[in-house]
Amino acid sequence: MIVVGAKGLAKELLQVFADSGKTEHLYFFDDVSDDVSRLLYDKFPVLRSFEEVKAVFQRTGDYSFALGLGNPLLRSRMATAFTGLKGKLTSVISTGADVGTFGTTIGDGTCMLSGVVVTNGVTIGKGCLLNPHVSVSHDSVVGDFVELSPGARVTGHVRIGSFSSIGTNASILPRVRVGENVVVGAGAVVTKDVPDNCVVAGVPARIIRELNPLHR
Repeated sequence: MIVVGAKGLAKELLQVFADSGKTEHLYFFDDVSDDVSRLLYDKFPVLRSFEEVKAVFQRTGDYSFALGLGNPLLRSRMATAFTGLKGKLTSVISTGADVGTFGTTIGDGTCMLSGVVVTNGVTIGKGCLLNPHVSVSHDSVVGDFVELSPGARVTGHVRIGSFSSIGTNASILPRVRVGENVVVGAGAVVTKDVPDNCVVAGVPARIIRELNPLHR
């Protein structure tokens, strides 16, 4: 398994692998950070180029990779790059996450950290990130490459569009629709639908800035 990234979130995913007893043949990837050594915690190899990634895939026969970085667009771009190397986008779910078993589906490449609660009848898209103590309640749909920050609360029958980020301790109230490429500020309470391509903040949340549409 290769974890894409070798800093913040990647280090948190390392603990998920450790808790599951799956640290053997674990690699990390970082081709941009000068302050990252060749061995994470003096143990886990850090790959520094796509050529090294291809070599590990071919040598080990394990083409699985996980997204150990936060930004939704960056997660999507790295997923595309690694898939282009024949990599298999793989989910990482903490043993401390509580995921409903009735009518709930989790897309490939989604990461769930400790304390996450996802109840029944929920759809989570591919490449999503659910940070510690996030909750997603019944009949909600979360798009692709959505980031839910620590403590975010998504209540029942909510829709969240792809490439959106929900801030720390923000709450989305029942039956609200949040568009694509939306940033919800920390602590915000979203009480009504939010269009695509904007930033909302406050209690109740209001649009404070427009965003350019994404070029994927």
